[in-house]
Amino acid sequence: MNYNTEPSRTLRPFLILWSTQSLSTLGSSMTAFALVLWSYQAQGSALTTALLSVCSYAPYVAMSIFAGALSDRWDKKRTMLACDTLAALCTLTVLGLAEANALELGHLYLVNALSGLMNTVQQPAADVAVTLLTPREHFQRAGGLRSLSYSLNNMLAPALASGLYALAGLRAVILFDLVTFSVAFLSLLFLIDLPRPFEQEEPEPVFQSARAGLTYLQRERGVLDIILFLAAINLTASMFNAALPALALTRPWGGEYALGLIQSISGGAMLAGGLASSLLPAPKSRVRVICNCLLLAMSTENFCLAFGKNLSVWCVGAALGWVGIPVMNANLDALVRGRVPVELQGRVYAARNTLQFFTIPLGYLLGGLLVDRAFEPLAARMGPGSLWALLFGLGKGSGAAGLFLVLGFLGVLTCLIFRRDRHIWLLESASMPENPK
Repeated sequence: MNYNTEPSRTLRPFLILWSTQSLSTLGSSMTAFALVLWSYQAQGSALTTALLSVCSYAPYVAMSIFAGALSDRWDKKRTMLACDTLAALCTLTVLGLAEANALELGHLYLVNALSGLMNTVQQPAADVAVTLLTPREHFQRAGGLRSLSYSLNNMLAPALASGLYALAGLRAVILFDLVTFSVAFLSLLFLIDLPRPFEQEEPEPVFQSARAGLTYLQRERGVLDIILFLAAINLTASMFNAALPALALTRPWGGEYALGLIQSISGGAMLAGGLASSLLPAPKSRVRVICNCLLLAMSTENFCLAFGKNLSVWCVGAALGWVGIPVMNANLDALVRGRVPVELQGRVYAARNTLQFFTIPLGYLLGGLLVDRAFEPLAARMGPGSLWALLFGLGKGSGAAGLFLVLGFLGVLTCLIFRRDRHIWLLESASMPENPK
């Protein structure tokens, strides 16, 4: 067997799906960013603009568990095609309203909610499609490539969308989105044949089917505990995201450029990590890699932001904090994907999405409240000779710096607690059989 050509041959269907769907995701992300620019220009309100993301995200958390049940009952290819088509129709609606000068924020809230609902159904089907198209020995490589495309999307979408929006307006961005959708849709329709690994003679009722994902997690404590691990990390990470602008935009060496540079370096670090995870061989212990990568993320950037007195320290922290995340994601994906039977993956992934991501909106709310109502007022009462002034300085933003110190300790403590979870380590001792019954 020729080692250099075998991965390309066996991964060809996955590579077609991954590349075209990644291109379509880039177009969708550019439209979402352009709509943020349009809404802020129209209203000048950060709250009304933030509600665009809330409308997209709320259906995902609320409906994921039922969407997975439906996804497992439906044909995966048809589900993906139908969801992509409905999402494209939402985008066309926005274009039509914009061309008629009738576009309003209420329209965008409704369109984003519908698009978010479509994504809720589409994602479990896409996750199972990856399993069906990817040889078992290439799960880590597939996970690395997906992390790579995610990192590239985070880096490119804002820059490309803002540039195209400034040059040609919202219409050009939406047209680009529709072109990338067409490429992905036609590729999935004509170039990809998804196998059907099992047939259900009589589909279960939706609630019973949804409960199957939770029942599996209750039985497989290792999978459940690693999901709860990520939920706890997401709580800290979303508090981090809520507090970052309050720090980066207000410090003497900060500002809009500093915030943008930190985000760009974070995206570049994720890109490097995604490349590494797609090329590295499978580690001896995936659980150890997951724990170490998260510990690196929690124990570096938070403290660099808390104590850093210049932009260079912040940038080093951003690179260290994010470079290991794609490696963690790739190994987590390979560990869980190889463990969960394919006929249950849609339901289990849907339950995972609900349990793992419900802490994100809570973290955003908690992070904002802690900065505005606790840490900034506390910092304002500190004098020049106080320990607080020595550690974090004084003035606006020093309260957010104090919060980052707390987040650093919280993140490290979370990693150390779950690192001792024996159920998670047992995931490595027994793997799912090649053909689960």
